[in-house]
Amino acid sequence: MDHPDALQGDRFLHIVEMGCTDLCLIGVTGPIMAAYDSGAQPGDFFTAAAHALLDGLARAGVGRLVAVGLAATLETDDGMPLMDTPGFPQEYRPFRLAHAAGTSVLRASVTALDWLIVSPAGDFDNAGARSGRYSVTGVNMASCISHSDFALALLDEIDAPRHHHTHIGVEGA
Repeated sequence: MDHPDALQGDRFLHIVEMGCTDLCLIGVTGPIMAAYDSGAQPGDFFTAAAHALLDGLARAGVGRLVAVGLAATLETDDGMPLMDTPGFPQEYRPFRLAHAAGTSVLRASVTALDWLIVSPAGDFDNAGARSGRYSVTGVNMASCISHSDFALALLDEIDAPRHHHTHIGVEGA
């Protein structure tokens, strides 16, 4: 998708610190959750974060949440999480399972919150230049996306939601 400069206009990017008990969201049209507490147990952190966001965003009257996810938790064409496929590296499995548990909290919610999880379809291109373009795709471990283009995908889903109550992958176009 082509995109103009993501930092111009009246866009809102809000970082939620999960250590807080209240969310300050006045004027926020759609927060982006990209947080992790390295001092917390991952299983506790991601489920607690999901519950806190569901509750806090509902109380604040915010209707949309976009969260940054992991490619490892995207489902393959067979419906299996990538992390469960044969040969997938296992060294960070507890972290991945914890991320998946947070996703399960969102999937099981019965609130009106419109949520979306966005992950790189494969990996980040840490040296990648901003192209202003990306595409939505399934798991593709050979694909990469620059951090800038990933940010554009997140902002696009806040500005003009196209995906709802799901987990998508994005890659550089």
